[in-house]
Amino acid sequence: MSAADRLVMRYSAALPHTPADSALTRLTRSADKGRLWWAIAAGLATRKGPTRRAALRGLIALAGASATANLVGKPLLPRRRPAAEVVPEVRRLHKRPTSSSFPSGHAASAAAFVTAAALESPRLGAVLAPLGAAVAYSRIHTGVHWPSDIGAGAALGVVVALATRHWWPLHTDARAHTAHPADAPALREGAHILTVVNPNSGNPADDPTAEIQALWPHTVIVHPEPGADLRAQITGELRRRPGNVKALGVAGGDGTAAAVASVAADTGLPLALIPAGTLNHFARDLGLRYLADTDAATRAGEAVGIDLGEVEIENDEGTARRWFVNTASLGGYPEMVRMRETIQRRHPKWPSAVIAMVRTLRSARPLRVRLNGEYLLVWLLFVGNGTYAPKGVIPSRRPALDTGLLDVRYLRADRPYSRVRFLLAVLTNTLETSHVYKQCDLPELDVAILDGNRRIATDGEVGPLGRRFRFRSRPSALSVYRPGRQLP
Repeated sequence: MSAADRLVMRYSAALPHTPADSALTRLTRSADKGRLWWAIAAGLATRKGPTRRAALRGLIALAGASATANLVGKPLLPRRRPAAEVVPEVRRLHKRPTSSSFPSGHAASAAAFVTAAALESPRLGAVLAPLGAAVAYSRIHTGVHWPSDIGAGAALGVVVALATRHWWPLHTDARAHTAHPADAPALREGAHILTVVNPNSGNPADDPTAEIQALWPHTVIVHPEPGADLRAQITGELRRRPGNVKALGVAGGDGTAAAVASVAADTGLPLALIPAGTLNHFARDLGLRYLADTDAATRAGEAVGIDLGEVEIENDEGTARRWFVNTASLGGYPEMVRMRETIQRRHPKWPSAVIAMVRTLRSARPLRVRLNGEYLLVWLLFVGNGTYAPKGVIPSRRPALDTGLLDVRYLRADRPYSRVRFLLAVLTNTLETSHVYKQCDLPELDVAILDGNRRIATDGEVGPLGRRFRFRSRPSALSVYRPGRQLP
């Protein structure tokens, strides 16, 4: 330790006795093994959006910083802790740590969690920063660390937190871009809107029907009939109201929204999308967060044209067509989607996706296909409506909704140890240079199954069997109500 370390310790020890002594002692104990930060993360995770992402990123950074400090730093750089007599007896911990003093694990964990949280929510980071600083200083105040231990630990925590961006890019709440305004009638209080509400898309206790009726007293609300084809049900409702419906509304998850959007595209009606349901990536990409966003757009008659994905499915019974607003998939992807949603009921989305991916790849059967004329053996095939970001294995958002392209990704099964190499590339974030994982943006894709029929999944819903699938991007195929500017 340096002369500066001893000088700072003397100044700290000379501070007069105050109630802050007992407060800092309790604080430093609460941070043992990261318990304080785990408790804060549990509270933050109850709220969706940046707050929940901050909690998850914070815990990931905390785990990395703690492991690096305790399993690498302390064994490699042993240092004796300050003597107990350095500080007054009232401040001393009853159980003093016996591990190496350098670097401080408490400071590393605090800096990692606070920095990671600040990456997702700067306001939250500003709120947590004083607490993190207090935890770090408490180690000096109680006489168990030298100041340089704290500085090194804090620096380590910041570096680990910033490094999380390498594997998990920062999420942006900015809505996806589209340069195509669309004509749509201005409709007040839900007049001339046929609204499909699916209470089963999320928590039944959060049924949005009452809220929609209060804001749109003139809308006609339809609930999906159990076991019935939703598209056919909506089409029937339109036939019973010829000329009276000027827009279709929908409140539900991505599967429900896709079904209503397909009818809107076929009939030329604009879509009023209401954020609801457990998974609504479509609404998030459009920048629609609340019913008030949709209401503002319908009142003003503000709408945009966006692309839709289309797939023709050929089987022994003929040819069928399906629209998709988000994604379509073959091979292991449908199973991975179902497994991820099951795991996600108890765990965060990102870890759930990784767990589902590993389990799916372990039991998947290779798929023999002809992709735009090229013969391949693949484990799974993903087709996104538009170009997704990031380009890694877990596409999460679309920067634009009018690219006229499909995001095509597949994992090859004809290369040695392809699944192991794929997982290693995921862990090291080197998928873009991987020889087993391919990503490309195409306007069309022709997929022929060479070993029987396979089932397709569109927007998280498992669809029909087929032996040939023709995917296309349909530019500006759907008009969607969206405010002219992003609301605060």
